[in-house]
Amino acid sequence: MTDYPPISEQLDDVAAAREEGRRKMDWASQHMPILAHLREEFVAEQPFSGERIAMAMHVEAKTAILVETLAEGGAEVAVTGCNPLSTHDDVSAALEAHENITSYAKRGVDDEEYYAAIEAVIAHEPTVTVDDGMDLVAAIHEDHPDLIEGIVGGAEETTTGVHRLRAMDADGALEYPVFAVNDTPMKRLFDNVHGTGESSLASIAMTTNLSWAGKNVVVAGFGYCGKGVARKAAGQNANVIVTEVEPRRALEAHMEGYDVMPMAEAAEIGDVFLTTTGNRDVIVEDHFEAMQDGVLLANAGHFDIEIDLEALSDLAVDTYEARDGVEAYEMDDGRRLNVIAEGRLVNLAAPISLGHPVEVMDQSFGVQAVCVREMLENAEQYEAGVHDVPDELDKEIAEIKLAAEGVAHDALTDVQREYMGSWDHGT
Repeated sequence: MTDYPPISEQLDDVAAAREEGRRKMDWASQHMPILAHLREEFVAEQPFSGERIAMAMHVEAKTAILVETLAEGGAEVAVTGCNPLSTHDDVSAALEAHENITSYAKRGVDDEEYYAAIEAVIAHEPTVTVDDGMDLVAAIHEDHPDLIEGIVGGAEETTTGVHRLRAMDADGALEYPVFAVNDTPMKRLFDNVHGTGESSLASIAMTTNLSWAGKNVVVAGFGYCGKGVARKAAGQNANVIVTEVEPRRALEAHMEGYDVMPMAEAAEIGDVFLTTTGNRDVIVEDHFEAMQDGVLLANAGHFDIEIDLEALSDLAVDTYEARDGVEAYEMDDGRRLNVIAEGRLVNLAAPISLGHPVEVMDQSFGVQAVCVREMLENAEQYEAGVHDVPDELDKEIAEIKLAAEGVAHDALTDVQREYMGSWDHGT
């Protein structure tokens, strides 16, 4: 075990923190029928008995319900944050009240503490990993390869993490199976589109107290997250501009009615810039030099590399906190460029941000939970590498959600099923 302390040893008033964290979790759980359904099943069947699950996630109220659901299914769970600014300390402390959970997540840690907490989680010698961004998987492979033989498999939550995992797999470096949870329809269609769109815009609005109406909002990237941001911004009467490097996505954005242009052109007219690419150096020095006074710069990608803050800092003659969570960079000509949440994941890192809506995360975490169950029940079917989530698991979560909402839907008849499965029905 490492010397890095759990959250209960880092807070002055643990009891008060736990009370407030539990209050947040109780509110979230009221609106998470999928995890409530799975928790009931897991409590009865104990599918994770004897397993040690290591998690690196955004430790806030909704995530906490997933953590407890896995623990209630018999697992010993060790959890830490996957972003230095997304943890809610009170929720982290509330998790530690569960006899099967150890939480090392703490808000505002520096890089050394962040990775020390990941090391502390790994020291529990996991049999399963549940990751958001792939830092946990990377640390195990780079620093603890001796533990890999004991790991059955894992699940990865987010776009950036899946990109990293697929690159790792292509290099032949991923040595245990991991489900790409991000790539399921239940994740992409709801979490990435509705969750990212709603929560990013809400966090920026609450942080700045500014309206979207009439503003030129530049959305960098038109993947599922970018589509959600663009759609929600347009719905709040913003003028949406999309920048893209992939020609088909650029064409899709154009056909959706958005203005499409290179970032060099958008930089001259944008009022708000929101990056959603998962790549680095999306907004750089040349763009900063073209921007108007008072622009807002925010990032909805997992890591703080999409906006080149080092270049922005070099250009600035002064920096100061314009509002809580907003750092103003003043240029030598008097222009002020305002960065929200240090360029980190804005819907979780801004001071009053709360992440995706509860109902959305219930769906994504439901997929995570059944993926852990699947990996343990059918481990022999999965070799080392990245695996798509079995479609029946994704549909299982959709069915639970529909039932909870009281929504009925049609089913194929036998004749229709036979027709769709055949090739010899001509005109």
